[in-house]
Amino acid sequence: MSIPNPSLKPIFTTGGVATILCGTLIATSVALAHDIRAKPNAKVPPAFDITSASASTDGRLATFTMEVTGTAGAQKPKKVGKLAGAKVDAYVWPTKLDPAAVGFAGGSGILALAITAHPDFDDTPLFDENGDGDPNNDGAGWHSHWVVLGEDAACAGGLKVRDISPGQDVLPATAPGLPLALDSPGMSPILKGKSVRITVPVKGAENVNFDAVAAHLQVHEKGEKPLLCVTGTYKVASGKLTLPGVIVKSEKK
Repeated sequence: MSIPNPSLKPIFTTGGVATILCGTLIATSVALAHDIRAKPNAKVPPAFDITSASASTDGRLATFTMEVTGTAGAQKPKKVGKLAGAKVDAYVWPTKLDPAAVGFAGGSGILALAITAHPDFDDTPLFDENGDGDPNNDGAGWHSHWVVLGEDAACAGGLKVRDISPGQDVLPATAPGLPLALDSPGMSPILKGKSVRITVPVKGAENVNFDAVAAHLQVHEKGEKPLLCVTGTYKVASGKLTLPGVIVKSEKK
């Protein structure tokens, strides 16, 4: 994601979940009902200044949303020209779903749904998001991933996308073959106006907790482990990554 902010500091909760807080991001966030609401912050880039987040499920499909003060998706990381050191921007919903719910090894970390953009590499080889006939050049556009996060003190943000061994670790069928706990399921995100929204198939999501985060990541500059680190956050909807949101049952129309 974009250039790390030096004011971002990793903080570990007593429960052992790594969170990243910016010293300037101290505005109160409040969970209303099962949604999460946060006060606007002029110090956060408008495209990542989350003001609300919600999630619902009909038992088969789950829809996750965020609202920001600016235009969703308007800011993307700058191209560095190579995979090593590449930047990633992301809208992320960390959840308390077990990773096994979408095909990863059970209990292997924090399952998160992410909408990402990264102009230096493509990690959705099964999909041609920009429709140009080449499925290997679409990383710059916003696209979806399931990822499993884990703590790592070597990462500036305290978290990483878990390093794995393809062919040995349990992965979803649509995983792109990278040495990361990352799936490329192909569901298209919708970024329109101030809203970020995506619907994904996942069972057992009702009453599961979640949060919403706008974050930036970076590929290791030497291609070593940890390969993909969270380098910081633009904003955490709850303020402290406490996952206060609850995925509610969809109302029948």
